[in-house]
Amino acid sequence: MSTNEATSSPAEPAMGEVINLPVRHTPDGGDIDATVVEGEIVEDAPAAGGQDGQDVESAAGRPGLPMLRKAREAEVALSAAQVALRTGWTVGRGHEVWARRLIAAATYATYREQIRAARVAGDTERLAEWIDRYADAKRARWDRIASAPKTLIAAAQAVGLVLAIVATLLLVVGIAVAVRDGGWTWAGWWGFVGDTLAAVGALTQLVLNLAMVAAPLAWLAAAYRAGRRTDLPRWLAPQQQAQGEPVTPARVVLALRDLGIPALRKAVQEAGEGAGSWLSMIRIAGCGVEVDVTLPSGVSTEEVQARRRKLAENLDRHEHELHITIPPAARTVRLWVADSGALDEPIGPSPLVTDEDLVADLYTGKAPWGQDLRGDALLLPLLQRHLLITGLSNQGKTAALRALALWAALDRTVEFRVADLKGVGDWRPFDGIATTLIQGPTDGHVVSATRMLEEGVEEMERRLTALEESGATDGITRDMARQPGGGFHPLILIVDEAQQAFMCPVVDEDKRPYGGTKHTSRYFMAARKIHNQGRAVNVVLWQGTQDPTDQNLPKLVREGAHIRASLVVGTEAQAKMALGDKAVNGGAAPHALRQGQDKGTLVVTGDGVPVPAGQSSVTVRTHFISGEDAAQIADRARKLRGTVTTGTGQQPRQERDHLADIDRVMRGERRVRTEIIRQRLAELDPATYEGWTAQDLTAALADHGIQPRKSDGVMVVRNQDVQDALNTRHTGE
Repeated sequence: MSTNEATSSPAEPAMGEVINLPVRHTPDGGDIDATVVEGEIVEDAPAAGGQDGQDVESAAGRPGLPMLRKAREAEVALSAAQVALRTGWTVGRGHEVWARRLIAAATYATYREQIRAARVAGDTERLAEWIDRYADAKRARWDRIASAPKTLIAAAQAVGLVLAIVATLLLVVGIAVAVRDGGWTWAGWWGFVGDTLAAVGALTQLVLNLAMVAAPLAWLAAAYRAGRRTDLPRWLAPQQQAQGEPVTPARVVLALRDLGIPALRKAVQEAGEGAGSWLSMIRIAGCGVEVDVTLPSGVSTEEVQARRRKLAENLDRHEHELHITIPPAARTVRLWVADSGALDEPIGPSPLVTDEDLVADLYTGKAPWGQDLRGDALLLPLLQRHLLITGLSNQGKTAALRALALWAALDRTVEFRVADLKGVGDWRPFDGIATTLIQGPTDGHVVSATRMLEEGVEEMERRLTALEESGATDGITRDMARQPGGGFHPLILIVDEAQQAFMCPVVDEDKRPYGGTKHTSRYFMAARKIHNQGRAVNVVLWQGTQDPTDQNLPKLVREGAHIRASLVVGTEAQAKMALGDKAVNGGAAPHALRQGQDKGTLVVTGDGVPVPAGQSSVTVRTHFISGEDAAQIADRARKLRGTVTTGTGQQPRQERDHLADIDRVMRGERRVRTEIIRQRLAELDPATYEGWTAQDLTAALADHGIQPRKSDGVMVVRNQDVQDALNTRHTGE
């Protein structure tokens, strides 16, 4: 049977039979008739344009050797040209970077930009400060210009002095040599001077020759290094060599046919060449291709989504290299297939690192967070949006959350209050930026974080009252928020490792737990209040948490976030907790990411997220900002903001009345074991009593003449002894 004949039988093709698909056009305008023979793709030569049959497939079906040789030579030449172009482009960008820095220094661009930003922000204090700095810089430059003649004269005098010293040294050394050789003569001395100068000249010539070779190389190397911190254009970026078969219409149809869905297999066999009409044109999309597939009647999108791994393998891809989403059209799935290995290549550095002059504006700007799968920059609006980032441990959650905060820190009007309940220093760069910085994993730190949120609630309520009294009908305007001292500036409360707060067992003096997931939990209620009304007055809550469950991330709290992002999680149930049922049902699959290999890759959904039309989420490969780079960005933020005093969130420790506390925790019982007393004291005031030993309790009792006694083999404290001590102290007062 000819390979260009159509298969008309509805049964599965027999050995040697083919499935013809519609003719596809090559990029250069030629036509390729793609056929399938027993699961293999054969692409015939272009329908027109052959040259007398030369260098085409031989009778055995193999390409001619001259064609292969020419293709290989062309490939090598193209690769060499790309390397040369990339190097030249990078060197050129390095010179551009130098030129911009030189122009900025010559024109006082940095000062002018800061003055302009302060004027836009309405910050008169900052405006006056930068105007003074601008005037001082101009005055210093004019002083240097005015002193230039004196500097030149001083340099000439120094050169003359050096020459005089050298001449004197040569005279003395020449006389010494002449005396050693038997007598002084002018001819001998001039010969010595000539030999010395010749040696110096030869050495100088050698150094100059080396410098003439090394200087241009060093110049180009320095320019290349400066240019490397900029992004390459996509057409110059190195591409990962694809290891799998190219994605063609025929291959997509075969992959669907062999997916293990009986109805789909039967439909492909019955459709024959008509199966190609189910596909849209295959579009290049970033480091892969994208195609929409309209499924035949009787096949649901859920069935295809459930077989993602098998479909990827049918396309010669790993599971993570295939993403399935649901576009607007009914009974349609959208397949994005990455080039083999492309997703394992890191993306470029963050603009926060490469652009040292970048300044943020929370009201009009968007945070540069990373790239979507197409390779396009993903910019995230953060104004008045609560944020939740979840995922398994050690997958880049803190780095992703901190990257957004670092961008917002470059807007000097934003106030931060941060609780890092991991406490390993990830948020240390915010010392001097945040007004509150809590760092530590203990229950005491959770108590401080809870109080930080409750203070945020108080600030929110103050603003709501002030807004109501002002009679404003449109809420907070940008002018109100930007006005220094106006009290409506953006306030971002950040709690990293928030699961620690929800799982904290400590209770306060009124028996209310700090943690937990019920309405009695102080942390839970503070978070809910901020979610309900905070955004209206520029108070928002950002949380990062591990391994989301109903126990460490209550439903009402996770659903209160406007933007929800998830790194890799273990199960689909956790994915739904992280992103919501709607997003996961629409194709969001953080549970399909690879633990350890997809660090920093998030699936994001929510208000303001630039989700492609018809999709429920977007997958983002975030820029990684190292601790060193974070510290440098924070230094720039501190220079913009000026001095900020950072508190630790710890309340001043008050001296406790140990005897009164012991009486309180004994609860009127006749005798209480010392171990129980220590446990109750730790619950009463963790900051004071947590970690108390039996010796600490004995010493506190001894101050009042009380000794623990043994009863039934255990040490106890008698209530009567405590009451007597209290009465004695009261009488003494």
